[in-house]
Amino acid sequence: MSQIHRVSGGQIDRATPLSFRFDGKTYGGYAGDTLASALLANGVRLMGRSFKYHRPRGPLTAGSEEPNAIITLRSGARAEPNTRATTAELFDGLEATSQNRWPSLAFDAMAINDRLSRFFAAGFYYKTFMWPAAFWEKVYEPIIRRAAGLGALSALDDPDAYDKGFRHCDLLVIGAGPSGLLAALTAARAGAEVILADEDFRLGGRLNSETYSIGDQPGADWASAVMAELGSFANVRIMPRTTVLGGFDHGIYGALERVWDHVATPPPGKPRQILWRIYAKRAVLAAGATERPIAFENNDRPGIMLASALRSYVNRWAVTPARQVAIFTNNDDGHRAAMDLQAAGVEIAAILDTRPDAPTHGEVEVLQGATITQTRGRLGLTGITVTTADGTERQLACGALGVSGGWNPNLHLASHHRGRPTWDETIAAFVPGDSLPDGLRVAGAASGQLTTAGALRSGAECAQAALADLGIIAPCPDLPETADAPVRLTPFWHVAGAKRAWLDQQNDVTVKDIQLAHQENFTSVEHLKRYTTLGMATDQGKTSNMGGLAVMAELAGKPIPEVGTTMFRPPYTPTAIGAFAGRSRGAAFRPTRKTPSHHWAEEQGAVFVEVGMWLRAQWFPRPGETHWRQAVDREVLQTRKSVGICDVTTLGKIDVQGADAAAFLNRVYCNPFAKVPVGKVRYGLMLREDGIAMDDGTAARLAEDHFVVTTTTANAVSVYRHMEFVRQCLFPDMDVQLISTTEAWAQFSVAGPNARRLLQKAVDPEHDISNAAFPYMACGEISVDGIRARLFRISFSGELAYEIAVPTRYGDALIRKLMAAGAEYDVVAYGSEALSVMRIEKGHPAGNELNGTTTALNLGMARMVSEKKDSIGSTLSRRAGLTAPDALRLVGLKPVDPALPVPAGAHLVAQDAPVTAAQDQGYVTSACFSPHLGHAIALGFLKSGGARLGEILRVVSPLTGVDHAVEVVSPHFIDPEGERLRD
Repeated sequence: MSQIHRVSGGQIDRATPLSFRFDGKTYGGYAGDTLASALLANGVRLMGRSFKYHRPRGPLTAGSEEPNAIITLRSGARAEPNTRATTAELFDGLEATSQNRWPSLAFDAMAINDRLSRFFAAGFYYKTFMWPAAFWEKVYEPIIRRAAGLGALSALDDPDAYDKGFRHCDLLVIGAGPSGLLAALTAARAGAEVILADEDFRLGGRLNSETYSIGDQPGADWASAVMAELGSFANVRIMPRTTVLGGFDHGIYGALERVWDHVATPPPGKPRQILWRIYAKRAVLAAGATERPIAFENNDRPGIMLASALRSYVNRWAVTPARQVAIFTNNDDGHRAAMDLQAAGVEIAAILDTRPDAPTHGEVEVLQGATITQTRGRLGLTGITVTTADGTERQLACGALGVSGGWNPNLHLASHHRGRPTWDETIAAFVPGDSLPDGLRVAGAASGQLTTAGALRSGAECAQAALADLGIIAPCPDLPETADAPVRLTPFWHVAGAKRAWLDQQNDVTVKDIQLAHQENFTSVEHLKRYTTLGMATDQGKTSNMGGLAVMAELAGKPIPEVGTTMFRPPYTPTAIGAFAGRSRGAAFRPTRKTPSHHWAEEQGAVFVEVGMWLRAQWFPRPGETHWRQAVDREVLQTRKSVGICDVTTLGKIDVQGADAAAFLNRVYCNPFAKVPVGKVRYGLMLREDGIAMDDGTAARLAEDHFVVTTTTANAVSVYRHMEFVRQCLFPDMDVQLISTTEAWAQFSVAGPNARRLLQKAVDPEHDISNAAFPYMACGEISVDGIRARLFRISFSGELAYEIAVPTRYGDALIRKLMAAGAEYDVVAYGSEALSVMRIEKGHPAGNELNGTTTALNLGMARMVSEKKDSIGSTLSRRAGLTAPDALRLVGLKPVDPALPVPAGAHLVAQDAPVTAAQDQGYVTSACFSPHLGHAIALGFLKSGGARLGEILRVVSPLTGVDHAVEVVSPHFIDPEGERLRD
């Protein structure tokens, strides 16, 4: 099809023709086109269907606020549903498909909904599908799910990459229209580090869509000249195709850069999109304004669009949607659109101005005080019915209609910190209020300055004020002369008496729906939004919210500012989830951390298991072993018989330093830490603020002002985060600093009767680690082959044990040295499974017991909660509900029949009790086979468990068919007096 609606001029590159396909048909366009402008040039106005009623729709706008022209871009694994045709940059070979229709766009069977609209009024989903109840799952839900949503995912893996990045600047300028350009230029000339971001691929904002001049040159040329100067500054970064999605705390802004969305396939190794986190000392919001429509009967037909969009299409893209166009307006902007269209050779059927004193033009008919009461055309506009000021009806033929109801400042980012906008009567719109995010200023049309001169002036002034805060003096550039006429507007929101006047065109919300919401008392703006779905479409109400609020205000008999407005939330425009994920997908979704001994363990044929984000050796099978338990049993028995070595690097390690380090830990742990001697380790229990056990670990005092805290592997991050919160928020005056050193130190447990003998061969001889010099719970700094190291005499296995740590880069060398030194003792490497068996045999609680629901009392550690000091969670841990006499207590369990297992997760009931929740006495948390005892053992929680040792209960698991007798015993199966670890 030829480009029948292409006109002369524009900013497209006619020397670069492009071919593209829409719904299987091939069309032509030019470089610089959007998909919407190219389709309009080819005479295609119908581009989509509405969500609920499947009504035919064409583009309403020319930008990111578009509610109607929503298409699927590309195909196969790269298909991108819900792409706005108005912002999709045309490239050769582009493939697009309309969506939300079946079987075709021109004939959509789901348009039957439009005929049944009386049954789908606002809030219908709250009143229907209630009966019969049996229909919900089998009838209603499948139908609703099939009809719901816009577009469809390919269900294939996206072959493209997405990335994340960080940038810093003195001044972030959001928007590259006249105010944004002058703000950036002012800051650039002052030497400030500037980032200029704009969502468009051609910077200049509305200057690219208008015909007026700035100084002695057209506005678009002035924008190009400023862009060229900005590009010459080393301190300026220009980011086209970049949408600033939201403003967050501490001057942080999220921005999505569509790096390679304008080509079919990104270059190899390059990301399609990058999500930037921009740290800005100051920011200027210069996002412009969005024109708003007027609601009238059937105002949603393809060909009806905003007057500003018509100007954009004709001035920037050299396109007119039709050869005969009418204008419906309540302000002077509509007249400007008519003049620009006429200058491009488009016939103006008439200008319909709701104002009785509207300006007239000799060459164009202006109907003062007129309104539109009907439109014609099934798949595209063919004509309108006009009611003049004297009540006379006229029929006008036209293929397009430009509507201008005034302008709404794009203040969304100014409200992302819950700042409430204020009402400006002069422009009949909300503008940013006084409660702006720290460091943000608003310039240009976004602040309500709707003249070009005002935009330029406010852009420079905002930049000057922002830089002054930073101590940077920025001279004001010479402001060129340009249009500065005051805004002439008489608010007019909708034509009264219309049966179906559309406000939210994507979600099919009409004026009548607002009236129904008011009738049913959903008058709060937040209730109105949810009852009618007004503003809940992909455009977030950019073209519909104001109209809906105005109608509600009229019905309530209140001024619009009293009705209020909804809050704006990030992201500013719809954003692909892939962009938020970045490279965190597939194998990189949760990067694998390998222990320092990983390569050595691989050489030994270790079987690995994921533990948190770590890959740990689970066991070390040897030739002839056909079952994993054979390896684990061997490792456990050999460790208890002689000596074993386990890589425990994965335990969290936090350096705590400062004059108040001991006092700080005394607050964090529920047991005393203030008087821990230098060179000693203390076991500690950490509580949440609600008194529930959070984590256990050790704290080794290496110096008066230096502790090393260990945590469980699973809670390493959460404990560090908790401690930082305590330091920064609860006790900010304490002299204490924290740093996570988990990855900085390789740490190995050396356990068993020969542990000391082995270490004496590995540790440099000047360090005395005899029992007398280095007793149980001692710690100190040592050296191994002259390399600094740390030694802790602590045990998780119940055996004589040490943990030795060296800087991570020496971890591989240390495991090899230790294994060589232990050869004469038949040293064995043991994995996480043997470690778990030995800790269960010893009765040590771990993750299964520290499950977020247990207290110190449950764990048998109630005496650790000091009553002589205050600590986090200590007071709430004494609540009556947590200290009941029959509270759960940690116990050991063994089967009466040694051949039977005691499965973790099973529940405990009395011997003669039925298996019901009411009879539940407790549950099993950890279980294993003990090679030392020769039968299964387990840890669990039992009501009044400490007083029930020796009692016979049943362990039951109805899902797995387990039901047999177990005996309640002490949780300490091995060496309950702790003699071995002190030897």
